[in-house]
Amino acid sequence: MAEVVRPKLFSILLFFCIARLAHLERCQSTHFVNDLVEEEDSSWPDEEDGVDTVQSRHDPRRQSCDMSTGKWVVDESYPLYDSNCPYLSSTVTCQRNGRPDSDYQKWRWKPHACSLPRFDALKFLAKIRRKRIMLVGDSIMRNQWESLVCLVQGVIPTGRKTVSYNGPSMAFHAMDFETSIEFSWAPLLVELTKGPQNKRILHLDLIEENAKYWRGVDVLVFDSAHWWTHSDKWSSWDYYMEGRSMFTNINPMVAYEKGLTTWAKWVDLNLDPRRTRVIFRSMSPRHNRENGWKCYNQKQPLAYFSHRHVPEQLVVLQQVVRRMRFPVYLQDITAMSALRRDGHPSVYRRAMNQQERQNPRGFSSDCSHWCLPGVPDTWNEMLTALL
Repeated sequence: MAEVVRPKLFSILLFFCIARLAHLERCQSTHFVNDLVEEEDSSWPDEEDGVDTVQSRHDPRRQSCDMSTGKWVVDESYPLYDSNCPYLSSTVTCQRNGRPDSDYQKWRWKPHACSLPRFDALKFLAKIRRKRIMLVGDSIMRNQWESLVCLVQGVIPTGRKTVSYNGPSMAFHAMDFETSIEFSWAPLLVELTKGPQNKRILHLDLIEENAKYWRGVDVLVFDSAHWWTHSDKWSSWDYYMEGRSMFTNINPMVAYEKGLTTWAKWVDLNLDPRRTRVIFRSMSPRHNRENGWKCYNQKQPLAYFSHRHVPEQLVVLQQVVRRMRFPVYLQDITAMSALRRDGHPSVYRRAMNQQERQNPRGFSSDCSHWCLPGVPDTWNEMLTALL
């Protein structure tokens, strides 16, 4: 009997030894993976406490703050720069163009659940030292790029800053920080080409001609919404194309989703989250109702909305981002900016003479872009907090 038990006991002991060795190997492998993760994450500084955004995947362990909900409060220490900044285009220099009031420059965004740090140019430049940040989109993203350049350029000595151009892109270089703040024109993200008889074709599934300028960038900030909803009169294309199929009419939101999905696939396939951060800024609201005059002569933000309207473009964008593998940060500026009907150039999109100022309604009113200094400065304060 003893001879029978001894082999069984030996087999049992051997089983436990093998199991123990396997457990130790798994533990060592886990520590090795954790070490790799920590090493990979070290390339970017941690986010500031209390700051987070909507992501494609939520991490419940993060302390979050919804910076998109809050109120505008008067702050006499604003603006953070003046309209003499040499990098501003003439269409957004409302003070130089004769706008008589300046209170629109004095409003600071105050989130309900946390504080939004005041923009600090030296801290921002330190965060992106030896890195490239690129804003990609339409003329309103150009609006934001001009704001960001003006926010930082004042701390950089003359002769140590310059602007260069490359195709649809332009870059502000801060030489001592070995960094660049760039803008790349791609209002639809996907490709718009000329076909036979000069017909304009919007390719819903092609993007590389635009995306080749985005490669190698450390921080990419995207926006794309307005051009997708232009009326037939102002549409930028004659046909849609997907694969070999060509269409004259598609529901704008269906086309928008297809275009965003092409962008999302490119990001998932071509970018490495260990090296690149991607932020998608939600659509900037227009105040164009009442024949484009809703923003004219407005001097105060709205205090609140009787009901919050979520634009269809934002719903589509959220759905596309949530399906992505790459961790995209969705920066929601739509509702907070919708309160600021006072912040647009209106008729002060160009300089007017004295006679013209007496009858400003003779000119078209721009209720889409933003006066600078102004609302996009707050978007850039949010962007800095995200980095």
